Amino acid sequence: MGSLMSGSRIKAVDYFAAESPLSQPIADATHLIPSINFIVTRLTLEDGTVGEGYLLAFHFSPAAIKGALADVRAIAIGRDVADTRGFDDCCDKEFEYFGAVGLLRWARGLVNIAMWDAKGKQAGKSVRAMLGSVVDSVPVYGSGGWLSYSNDELRDEVTGYVKRGFTAVKLKVGAREGIGRDMERIALVREAVGDDVRIMIDANQGLDYEGALKLAERAKAFGIHWFEEPLVHTDFAGYAKLKEKAGIDLAMGEREFDLVPLRELAERKAIDLWQPDILRLGGVEGWLDSAALARVYGLPVLPHYYKEYDAPLCCTMPDAYGVESFDWVDGIIDRPLRIEHGRAYPADEPGWGFSFKDAALREIVVQ
Repeated sequence: MGSLMSGSRIKAVDYFAAESPLSQPIADATHLIPSINFIVTRLTLEDGTVGEGYLLAFHFSPAAIKGALADVRAIAIGRDVADTRGFDDCCDKEFEYFGAVGLLRWARGLVNIAMWDAKGKQAGKSVRAMLGSVVDSVPVYGSGGWLSYSNDELRDEVTGYVKRGFTAVKLKVGAREGIGRDMERIALVREAVGDDVRIMIDANQGLDYEGALKLAERAKAFGIHWFEEPLVHTDFAGYAKLKEKAGIDLAMGEREFDLVPLRELAERKAIDLWQPDILRLGGVEGWLDSAALARVYGLPVLPHYYKEYDAPLCCTMPDAYGVESFDWVDGIIDRPLRIEHGRAYPADEPGWGFSFKDAALREIVVQ
């Protein structure tokens, strides 16, 4: 395929490490996380245009992700930035032997996102404008509620969200101390935010069926809006059984690298909300394909974590359920996502509408 625009071929792909200004040790039901770290890519086109993307890396598999980044970079160099779908297909064909999902799809997604940023900047349009935005804002909820928090830290976080205009908050469940501690935390949050704020709970796959059912039944008294990842994400039958018995909406999807789990869960009527993760799905096209299939099954789309990308993409759907908000990258980018009165308003600047500050980045040497 010839270049669609002069200078639109990818000349260089560089990677950087960054740490959130809010970095601290945190814990959910399955992991102890020592710090909040990211990997950022900057790809440069022949005409000098620079596109960026980032992924939430934490501390996991640092050597393996570097290898995946090197493999993806080798495919990206020399490609036309406009051909993101072709780039995705080339990666999947090349990586099929060892498996195109997992770390290799994370790396593919990182570069895909940067390609969209660059081609938006070349066109002088935001990503959402290029895709056909139909609304200018989407609902947003405040996330966190880590199990490592003290009661005071949990109360401060959720009341802080409410003071900023958020109308929904989420907290972690699956405490090592057992269901009593989970219920104590849920009650604390309900008392702190009042009856008009929605509360969601997230077990990060940390419960078995009996524990999830017991917690769901008890949590209903506090008006829990939905229950995220109560079980291991591959337990499709367990999700179907829990949904039938628990009487509470179930949300799932952030761990998935393709559309197979969505079809399996939807056919079983096992979930109520779909949570695509743009990095695990390999970038913008993977996210859009996932959201389109979810809507075919009548499942609302509620993406996982990446509000800077999810809010613009959700603006292309008239009925997007909302996006998740953490403040982790706000201090190291030039234009944080604007959030007012419980809604996120993506920028209209070209590409994704923000860039990482040079001072926040440390180059990663990838051979």
